[in-house]
Amino acid sequence: MSAGPSLRFVDRVNPVTRLAAAILLTTPLLLSVDWLSAALALAVQLVLFAAAGVRPGTLAARCWPILVAAPIAGTSMLLYGSPSGTEYWSFWLARVTDGSIELAIAVAVRVLAIGLPAVLLFMNVDPTELADGLSQIARLPSRFVLGALAGARLVGLFVEDWRAMTLSRRARGIGDHRAVRRFATMAFALLVLAIRRGSKLATAMEARGFGADVDRTWARVSRVGWVDAAMLATAAAIAVAALGAAMWAGTFHPVWS
Repeated sequence: MSAGPSLRFVDRVNPVTRLAAAILLTTPLLLSVDWLSAALALAVQLVLFAAAGVRPGTLAARCWPILVAAPIAGTSMLLYGSPSGTEYWSFWLARVTDGSIELAIAVAVRVLAIGLPAVLLFMNVDPTELADGLSQIARLPSRFVLGALAGARLVGLFVEDWRAMTLSRRARGIGDHRAVRRFATMAFALLVLAIRRGSKLATAMEARGFGADVDRTWARVSRVGWVDAAMLATAAAIAVAALGAAMWAGTFHPVWS
């Protein structure tokens, strides 16, 4: 079962549809680096996610890497972006101008507009349900999907393995000094453990016929309905409206120019 807060409408959407909606929403935003389209898309996204039940605390907890990356990307553009217009400050290669300020705002907001929906749409996704959808709806090869699912399930064990190794080393009195060396040795041990576990799992799956080139049956049927169509339409509408507004206002700036 998925762990996390309920998202009402979003929880009823097939995981494959969520993936398609994220691609449909974010890919067009990569065509331009203007601030208006990104700001409009971000504003609509925040309204929709608030209506879906995403609280500010949940947003910050789940999306903190995006919230950290956005100002970093904006700062780099502010200092080293293409200079134009009035210059306000300069030091060696760094120059703050009207053009770099506008570019910094556009990049920072665009990182948020692209990253937030990708994180929030998959907040409560069960990997097994995603694998069911990828095989039954997207028609991806079952061997690839099941292998990826098995790998995803093993990722969660890394944290427990690391914690157990830390406690065992501390119990032997070798875990409280030389942090760099301790990290390197534990990382190597974890890598060896992961390879061994992956090899055993691959052998077990092969023995059970997971690698056979036959049509598979599925315990759970993956379906799509009107809620999936509504999400895809909403994602497309946001992308079209954002880029259309930028073109209408004259701020559209294609990445290839």
